[in-house]
Amino acid sequence: MLAGGVGGARFALGLRDATAAADDIRIVANVGDDVWLAGVKVCPDLDSLLYALAGVGDTERGWGRAGESERVAAELTAYGVGWPWFTLGDLDLGTHLARSAMLRDGATLTEATARLAARWPIGATLLPATDDEVPTHVVTDEGTMHFEEWWVRTRAQVPARRFVQHGLERSRISPAARAVIADADVILLAPSNPVVSIGTILGIPGVRDALETATAPIVGVSPIIGGRAVRGMAAACLDTIGVEADAAAVAAHYGARSRGGLLDGWLLAEEDAGSLERVEALGIRAAARPLWLTAGEPAAQVARDALELSAAVRASAPAG
Repeated sequence: MLAGGVGGARFALGLRDATAAADDIRIVANVGDDVWLAGVKVCPDLDSLLYALAGVGDTERGWGRAGESERVAAELTAYGVGWPWFTLGDLDLGTHLARSAMLRDGATLTEATARLAARWPIGATLLPATDDEVPTHVVTDEGTMHFEEWWVRTRAQVPARRFVQHGLERSRISPAARAVIADADVILLAPSNPVVSIGTILGIPGVRDALETATAPIVGVSPIIGGRAVRGMAAACLDTIGVEADAAAVAAHYGARSRGGLLDGWLLAEEDAGSLERVEALGIRAAARPLWLTAGEPAAQVARDALELSAAVRASAPAG
């Protein structure tokens, strides 16, 4: 599974619930949101996935750890260190401190992530898409800022002109991510932000090559429901790259694998069933099902529907 953010975490939980061999789930995560802050390495997408799968995430806020305190954050603010609008909870800081210590001792991000995940039985293998740093910055008329500042502080209210992943051209897909893509039976694109989550993963040199040569069907789950981005600010990202917040338009943005794009299949929301013909016309097999990732059975059913579509794609593939 390629994933990032809250949508990726919720889909990962559904996929784990829907899959008998849960330990065979491999998640390749976005690292474009990563940032060094107050001397520690913060990986928002990796942490959202880790905390959700470990059952320790704050489900009310949608980010961070449950049962948090914020004494250290208050001290940092008093010293004028860090971003006062980007609160790091004390438990969350423990994760960032541990990761930073591992990295400074010479571990790769892949190795550090594995060590963090080993604390809990998460039922999946969590992997960064690259061990290199590819921080996303947002170019606006007010200047250039880190993606997290644009997303959290401005709430995406400052129009973005473009997104830039610094160091992207020098980065490489991690060996572990390449291996799990090559070995996969099914490759799923979570309903994560198509621009700054999935898009950043796809921009890392080697990722598209790995996907193009993979034998597994590639099926995406639409992040659009009823003609609207589920995570509202994702619409601002799509608008920046000139893509309408529409299920068929996002499918077209990814493109059909048979025509040089990415997708073999696209799972749309039942509210967007009217777009099925448009998606099929792109050369992408499509199905419309309920897509709200409500915890428990609803999210698991979304995952089962994605796997069912994957099976249909495989069954329809020409022999050989």
